[in-house]
Amino acid sequence: MNEIINNGKEVIRIEASAIADLQNSINEDFVKAVETIFASKGRVVLTGMGKSGLIARKIVATLNSTGTAAIYLHPTDALHGDLGMVRGEDVVILISKSGMTEEIANLLPMLKRLNVKLIAMSGNKESKLSRECDIFLNIGVKEEACPYDLAPTASTTATLVLGDALAVSLLKKRNFTAKDFAFLHPGGSLGKRLSLKIKEVMITGDRIPKVNKDTSIKDVIFEITSKRLGTTCVLDEDEKLAGIITDGDLRRLLEKTLNISGLYAKDVMTSNPKVLKEDYLASFALQQMENFKITSLVITNDSNQPVGIIHLHDLINLGLQSR
Repeated sequence: MNEIINNGKEVIRIEASAIADLQNSINEDFVKAVETIFASKGRVVLTGMGKSGLIARKIVATLNSTGTAAIYLHPTDALHGDLGMVRGEDVVILISKSGMTEEIANLLPMLKRLNVKLIAMSGNKESKLSRECDIFLNIGVKEEACPYDLAPTASTTATLVLGDALAVSLLKKRNFTAKDFAFLHPGGSLGKRLSLKIKEVMITGDRIPKVNKDTSIKDVIFEITSKRLGTTCVLDEDEKLAGIITDGDLRRLLEKTLNISGLYAKDVMTSNPKVLKEDYLASFALQQMENFKITSLVITNDSNQPVGIIHLHDLINLGLQSR
């Protein structure tokens, strides 16, 4: 068991060291790469074979999600027609640890004919790829975690991290905001927290529990039970919100007396309850509920009339809790 633990720790040590050494690659060439991509009117095209190709795909995904349009081009497919994906205004990043990957070497002259900006990500500064590209980004590592120096491990980690560094540097240069991120991730929990509004998820119409101030407690109990939200709005004579009654209020009432025949909604309700407008973010509603330790919020219009109600469990089920 100790040998397995030591082996695992050694891999992490080697890869952590490779990442630390990678800081030396954040230099003038890195600045030039960021500025070249930022100034481009096209996309970033990444290409690489084998494990480098898999890392290229991940960098593409990160760039796209942070505001920089990117695509992956398989080098072999490129030589059989997919080169048509590349436009003159694009920037192409070619990934090869050795700088001598045959498929990448075959693709290089074709790309140069297109007169696109070329960025090499390689561990070999003296390779033809590194020399003939406009910009060289060094992903060289002292050693791979693989004891036979065969499986790309530390080098692929370094490449991925350098790709992240490019993406985040571009994100900041573009002033890419959390709202921009949410727009590109509408289905994710972050997207929901930053874009989903109360009016899109609130309960409306006849499903809103409502009683008048003069409604008997017996009928209040029936309304709360039938609407299954654990609360009801209490309205005044102008249909405006006068207060709310929760099932907790009713339990506390019954602890004091079982004689409820002469009691009405106005005798039990909580006046001036917490309310929100429908244009607020649903995530803000959740935050308010958590802050005030309540499970429901009434949504009112400008006339203080209930137009909806929102329940804590519904918001949690939507994945709006921050993680």
